[in-house]
Amino acid sequence: TWQKLQACHQARHHNHVSLSIAAKPVIFKEELKNVESKEGGTAVLHCEISKADAAVEWRKGGKVLEPSDKYEMKLKGSVAELIIHGVEPGDS
Repeated sequence: TWQKLQACHQARHHNHVSLSIAAKPVIFKEELKNVESKEGGTAVLHCEISKADAAVEWRKGGKVLEPSDKYEMKLKGSVAELIIHGVEPGDS
């Protein structure tokens, strides 16, 4: 019927409104510092970022590091840590 067609037509033509909010970029509040460790030991790298609990990706030579027996990643608020177990000369 005409009323059903008109209702469908009105439903398809509702105004669509969207809101976009640009998030502030995450920046380093405290940069990474060099650390020393003995071969076979454990090294802990940490940095502080501007946004608590933001996604952090650790890389070595462009390759993303994944959690494993060797690499442990922690995020405590705005402090990100990379723990390297069984340090080898190639880890530098």
